[in-house]
Parts: sequence; structure tokens; C-alpha cells
Amino acid sequence: MNSFTNKNLKNFKSEKLDWTLIQSEMKSKLGLDIYESWLKKIDFVEEFNNYLLLSVPTRFIRDWITSRYLDQILLAVRNYKKEIIRIEFKIIEQNIKITPNFDDFKPLENKENISFIKDSYLQYNRIDPNKRFENFITGSSNKLAYEASLKVTENISNYNPLYIYGGVGMGKTHLLNSIGLKLKKSNKVMFISAERFMYQFVKSIKANDMVKFKEYFRNTDILLIDDIQFMNGKEAMQEEFFHTFNALLDKGSQIIVSADRPPNRLSRIQERIKSRFSGGLVVDIQKPDLELRKKIVEKKINEINNLHPDQVKISQEIQNFVSTEITTSIRELVGAINRTVSFSRIYKKTPNLAETKIVLKDLLNITENKVTIDLIQTLVCKFFKISKNEMLSSRRSRYLVRPRQTAIYLTKILTSKSLPEIGREFSNRDHTTIIHSVKTIEKIKEKDPEMLNNINKLKNQILYNKENEI
Repeated sequence: MNSFTNKNLKNFKSEKLDWTLIQSEMKSKLGLDIYESWLKKIDFVEEFNNYLLLSVPTRFIRDWITSRYLDQILLAVRNYKKEIIRIEFKIIEQNIKITPNFDDFKPLENKENISFIKDSYLQYNRIDPNKRFENFITGSSNKLAYEASLKVTENISNYNPLYIYGGVGMGKTHLLNSIGLKLKKSNKVMFISAERFMYQFVKSIKANDMVKFKEYFRNTDILLIDDIQFMNGKEAMQEEFFHTFNALLDKGSQIIVSADRPPNRLSRIQERIKSRFSGGLVVDIQKPDLELRKKIVEKKINEINNLHPDQVKISQEIQNFVSTEITTSIRELVGAINRTVSFSRIYKKTPNLAETKIVLKDLLNITENKVTIDLIQTLVCKFFKISKNEMLSSRRSRYLVRPRQTAIYLTKILTSKSLPEIGREFSNRDHTTIIHSVKTIEKIKEKDPEMLNNINKLKNQILYNKENEI
């Protein structure tokens, strides 16, 4: 696109966009730091009938701007010209030096030749001493990944690279941390997420200091990179990672990588990088089975009881329920126990099953679209053995008023419907009637154990009617 034809020239707008206005607006909206580091490097080239052609000095800057600021730039442009619907970039190399943003770096108080990468790296390279092999609970779903991780610590570069993949909250980071913890006693270990690797890479480019970046990341015995899938689409960084990867393999260093999917399913990652990953040992962590979930829940409860022996105990019924129903990830399983324990501490009581289901509503996939007013009315009518027509009628017989108030109370606490919306669903009753019903049931609950028991039974039916079958 170095030259333009006469045909193209016919498409130009007579009134050209004032690019300085756009730059000024971006400086105001995104701040001086971002503007000076990235957006200032954009030059206006041409304007066509429905798009702009802009230039930047490098491919990396183009990729960075496109992935982070393109939407805001287009929005600013469209404030002046609605007909512009897209922006294209071309690379025009310039003899420029990228000025480092010194606010990002710690100032060095002496003149020793210390890399800023090392200074900033020390702030987040903290291997968690609590995530050890000893407290990693194994089962059939994760045993292979556990054994492979343990083997790497005994025989470095035997499996190289070791690639561990699995869903969110399955224990991948725990295993990487365990490897780093065990090997750091006698090896130079680097444990970093792909996101932090990218952050350091960008800072090095901005500081015009890629030599130190290369030296620092290639001078290690063990490289552990977490969540490698976040490297997707970042071509320049992938290029650097590929050469770092090869350099480490050549010198016999061990590489351990984690991701949320197998190598062949990584999107927008160079094929040669995926090939390198596939050439090592690839192991997965699957969803925990019931036996493993029970072991995890039991261990977590024991840990809590040891730390807080005087706190309310979690019943075996609740433990079994959580183990059976929370199947998505280990992280959610532990989170469910923490929530239940917090409930116990706040209310100073042992939660029953209905209360536990409410506390864990989102984890149990009990979504609001399943808990409808119609469902609540139907189940309450069935429970009190009345018809829905009777409940919604204007009659004030005692045997109808209490079920009606109960249904209104449950609708208020189990849905996010407003008072007028609830009133409309109960034969267009006034919102003051709704408030009165809620307050009445709350008072009766405090004095009448039978009413409290009925409310809990109904909550249980409403929230955990899996197929919503009546």
C-alpha cells in the first residue's frame, strides 16, 4: 500500500479528518503515559470513504495498539466522522528510540549494573510455601500430572518440556509452585505467568533494553510459566519466547508450562511453539471425581477445625452434599466450604441443608431464571394443599392468607423482582401489601418453629428442584 491509484483517490473525502484533534482526545481520555508510550507513534496517512489508513514504526507497536486501544481510537474518530467504520495500519519504519517510562521502574540508588527486570521480578517471584507436594491431594483425575511433576524434581530435563493442562481451579498452579519450591534449594528457579512475561517484555522494549531481558530470562535452570494461553496473538512476544525456549533447552534447563487446553488447541499461537510443547510430556488434570472431592472437603474441614476448634462444626450431611454437588473445580469446592464456614461464624449456628443451598446458590447453578414466581406459587400451593386460584383470590380466610404471605415472602428473598413486580404477579396487589406480608412472615418465623421449618422445606424444594418439575 505504498502508492495509491487514481481509483483510490476518487474515494477520498473532500474534508479530511484533523488527526491532531483525535490525538488530543486520546491523550485526554487514556492519559499522558499511554499517549507518550504508544499513541504518539501513530501517524495519519490517508482517509478513504469509510476507513482510515494510519502508520506505526514497528509491527509490535501495531499489535499492541490494535489489541488494547483500537476500539477507543475508532470511537474518538467516529465522534468527528460517523462514516469511518474501521482503521487499518501500515508499518513505516522510523529512526526512533523508544523512551522508557521511568515512573514504571524503581530508581537505582547506586551505579551497580543491576537489571531493572531483576528488581521488579523480585516483587512477584514469590513461590508460595503453602503450595507443596505434601498438601496436594491426589486422585485418579490428577495422579498422572502429580507423578510427572514429582519426577521432574528428581531428574531434571527428563521430561522437557513438561506441559500440564486442565480447567480453571484444578491445581495446575499448585503443581508448578510445588516443583519450584522443591527445586529452588539447589537451582535457579523462575516462576512467572505468561501475562507477567509479556509485561516484562513490553517494559524492556520501552526501555530499549532487550539485551538484559534476554540475559535474565535465559540464565535460569528451571523456568515455570503459568497460563501460557495468554500469549495468544502476541506475535513479537511469541518470537522472543520461542528463542528463549530453545536457548534453555540447549543448555539443559527444565521448562514446565501450564495451560487451560492441550497444545494443539491453543489459539493464535505459532505452530512451531505448539510443536515444541507437544514434543515433551503432555499431561492433563481432569475434573475431580467424587472420591477426590470428598477427600478435599474432609481435609479442608479438618484444617479449619484445627485452626478454630471452638467454631461451629459442619455436619457430615453438608460435607457430603458439597462433595456431591460442586463438581466444576477444586477451587470452587474449597470456596463452597469457606462460604459455609463463614455462614456458621456470622450467625453462630450450624447451617441446615436449605440454608447451605442458599449460601451456595450460584455455585449450584440455581439461577434466577429457574426460580420463577410461578414456580414458587405452585410449590407453596402444593405444600399447603390449596389451589392457585384460591391463593391469588381476594379472599382473606386464614387458611389462604398465610400461604399467600409465605409465597410473597419467598418471592422477595429468592428473586430480585421489585415490590411492584411481585404485586402484579399476585393479582395486582399494592406494594404495601407485599411489604406487610414479608414483615409478617419474618415475625412469625422468629416465634413459631413450625413456620420456620416450613419456610426451610419450601426453600429447599424451590431452590433444588433440578428439572423444575412439579
